[in-house]
Amino acid sequence: MNNSEDKTISVRVLFFGGAKDITGTSSIELSISAPASLADAKTLLIERFPGLERFGRSLLFAVNQEYADPDKTIDSHDELAVFPPVSGGSETVCDYRCPHDFFELTTDVIAVGAVARRVVLPECGATVTLDGYARKWTAGRETEYLVYEAYEPMALSEMEKLGAAAHKQFEIAHVGIVHRTGRLEIGETSVVIAVSAPHRRAAFQACEWLIKELKRTVPIWKKEVFQDGEVWVEGKD
Repeated sequence: MNNSEDKTISVRVLFFGGAKDITGTSSIELSISAPASLADAKTLLIERFPGLERFGRSLLFAVNQEYADPDKTIDSHDELAVFPPVSGGSETVCDYRCPHDFFELTTDVIAVGAVARRVVLPECGATVTLDGYARKWTAGRETEYLVYEAYEPMALSEMEKLGAAAHKQFEIAHVGIVHRTGRLEIGETSVVIAVSAPHRRAAFQACEWLIKELKRTVPIWKKEVFQDGEVWVEGKD
């Protein structure tokens, strides 16, 4: 007689962006038989929420705030995050940290000039600053306002990784990134990236690279709200 019993584990699952709209909730507790992998959890989630299938292979998962592959083992009390394309996961892990760097999320209005001048280093003569703000028209459609949502702890971690990678690739002195969340009116700043360097060319190159990678890897989503509906932007523009 076999007295062993199957072990069941419970994990917390968080939903973001379009995945949250499909499931109708921001989080659930998922019970699953152990041993279990992320692929097993995905199968159960799609059975429970068939609408998630529309994302196909682009549906992303993170375990404990790190992007994870399907064969990743999960255990009790792990935190899973499910979201549509960011549109990718950063595979670069750098251990470089600059004491002058800063990476933040805020619901407050961002003062671009204050961010740009927050770190003024004696070896640098300029800071290149990108000011991303809410535009009124997209593909001929009028936007009333935007809503930004972030998986906050993971977003901050991914920003730090980008900063570290930027230091390794470009001759720069410091990086600052501040991203707004919540509702933004047209014309309000959504993100500021500030890069200082001894030579401006490197600062320009790093700033361009950072905004591209931020839109690709950092778990922040934008919803555009129109008079006749709303849509999550999947695959950042």
